[in-house]
Amino acid sequence: MELTQVLDLATQMAMDYSVGEGKESLAKGLQPASSVCLNAFSWIYVEVASKLPLLPNSPRRKPKALVDSLIVSLPEFLTMSAELTATRRDATLILTMSNPGKRNALDPAMAAAAIETLATAEREDAIRAVVLTGADGFFCSGGNLNQLMARRSQPKGEQAASIDALHGWIEALRDCPKPVIAAVEGGAAGAGFSLALACDLIVAADSAQFLMAYIGVGLTPDGGGSWFLGQSLPRQLASEILLDGKPVSAARLQQFGIVNRVVPDGSALDAALAWAEQLAGRSPNAVERIKGLLRDAPGNSLTTHFAAEKDNFIESLHHRDAQEGITAFFEKRAPHYR
Repeated sequence: MELTQVLDLATQMAMDYSVGEGKESLAKGLQPASSVCLNAFSWIYVEVASKLPLLPNSPRRKPKALVDSLIVSLPEFLTMSAELTATRRDATLILTMSNPGKRNALDPAMAAAAIETLATAEREDAIRAVVLTGADGFFCSGGNLNQLMARRSQPKGEQAASIDALHGWIEALRDCPKPVIAAVEGGAAGAGFSLALACDLIVAADSAQFLMAYIGVGLTPDGGGSWFLGQSLPRQLASEILLDGKPVSAARLQQFGIVNRVVPDGSALDAALAWAEQLAGRSPNAVERIKGLLRDAPGNSLTTHFAAEKDNFIESLHHRDAQEGITAFFEKRAPHYR
C-alpha cells in the first residue's frame, strides 16, 4: 500500500469517527503496508483522535482540515528516529534513550515505551535491576526546543499531555520495585536531569555535566526537577542550580550526595551494570520494601514512619527471603534468592 493511500484511509476513518460511525478496524485495508506507512497512519489517526473531543458533532470538513494540517508536518515525523531501546544483560534490564543528532532529546514515544517496559519489568521476576542510559556518549538533553516553539501556536493541552507523559515516566521509575541506576555520560539537561534524579542511584562519568537549563530560555522545570533538588539539597544550593542554570559537574554533585559514583569517561554504563549485578543478588522483597519506605518518607511524620518500618520488618521476617538470608548467614555462604 502506498503512503498516500494510508493517509486517505486515516482521513476517512477520522471523518467517520467525527460523525459517530465509530472506529473501524486498524487492520482494515492496511496490508501489505510498509512500517513507514503504518507509522504515518498511526500518527495521523492518533493526532486527529486526540483533537476530536474538542469537536463534538463536528462536520466532516473539520477532521479533514486537521488531517491536512498534520500532513504538512508529516515529512518531519517520517525522519524522526527518537526511540527507547530495551536490552537484557543477565538479570539487568538496560533502557537506552536514543535520538541521533539531538543529544537524545526526549520524545513522547520514549515516555510511552518506558512506562510500558517498566511495567513489564515489574512483573518479570527474572529482572532484578534496571539501568537507564543514553546512546552515543550522552545521557539526555531534555526537551526538544523546536517542538516547544511549535507548541506555542497550539492549544495548551498539547504541551500538558507531553508533560503528563514525562511525569508518568518519572513516576514509573520511582515506583519500580527493582533498583534503577542512571548511567550518565556527556550530560543530563533539563528533563534529562530530572530522569537521572528519579533513579535510585546515579553513576556518572568524570566529564559529565548536569544542567537545569530552563531559566536560560524563560521556562520553569518539569519532570519533578525542582522537587528532587528541593528534597535533596539545602534551599540555597537548589536555588543556585535552578536560578543560575549553569552546568554542574559530576564531582560537585557527588559532594552534594546526588551522584553516587564518578568513574572514568566511557565507563559509566559498565560501572552501572556491575553495580546492578551486585544489587540483583539482594532480596527482591527487601529491595522493594526499602524503596517504598524511602519513597514515602518525605510525606510521613516520624511516628507514621515508625509504623511503616515495623510493618515492613515483620512482613520481611516472615518472607521466604529472610529464611534464605538468615540461613545463608549462619552457613557462611552467599544467599540465593528466588
